[in-house]
Amino acid sequence: MNNQTVEPDVQHLIEVRQVGKDYHSGESTVQAIKEMSLYIDDGEFVSIMGQSGSGKSTLLSILGGLNHPTRGRMLLDTLDIYKLTSEQRADLRSEYIGVIFQSFQLIPYLTVLENVKLPMAITGKKAKIQDKMARDVLDRVGLANKADRLPDQLSGGEQERVAIARAIVNKPPILLADEPTGNLDSTTADEIMNLLKELNKEGQTIIMVTHNPEACKHSSRTIMVKDGFCYEN
Repeated sequence: MNNQTVEPDVQHLIEVRQVGKDYHSGESTVQAIKEMSLYIDDGEFVSIMGQSGSGKSTLLSILGGLNHPTRGRMLLDTLDIYKLTSEQRADLRSEYIGVIFQSFQLIPYLTVLENVKLPMAITGKKAKIQDKMARDVLDRVGLANKADRLPDQLSGGEQERVAIARAIVNKPPILLADEPTGNLDSTTADEIMNLLKELNKEGQTIIMVTHNPEACKHSSRTIMVKDGFCYEN
């Protein structure tokens, strides 16, 4: 099972170089990622596909600057992000990376608008500007009329759209999506995939984790993950 070849003289938006991730429990060690090398270029829509436990969600968290690898390097625009301090990495994430979490992770006691505004809390933007940006992005995902609702007053598909709106409100160049259609019916899933494709056409780099071969058809290429390794499909 072969990793992608990362060409040393070619600059890519993202490069994963011989990354591994171990988890320790007592005296036992589990290798969630044994060794993965891959690259992703600016403007791509890439699927990372594999079964549960294959290491794909661990890989996504490493790509998002959220999970320090045990070994190897993760480069973003040639910057080794795990050599940064945690504060520097948090600043980089807020500027470069939006994340759509598998279980939405919406705050239940905040309105839709307030949930979308959360990533802007550390940007220093004025309240009026934050409000306008959040409302604009809610309009973009078709939820302008539900800004004052609470998450439990929305359908699953609408909650997914709020999660997408929150992820893109700061206009990050990279969007990570963890099983964005996993909890949705097929019609709603198609709507979400079409929205992601629109964002990609507008220049956003999208990296999507999925176990669904149908979802992969929407991306430009697929990286398969199995038993802690990855290879190009």
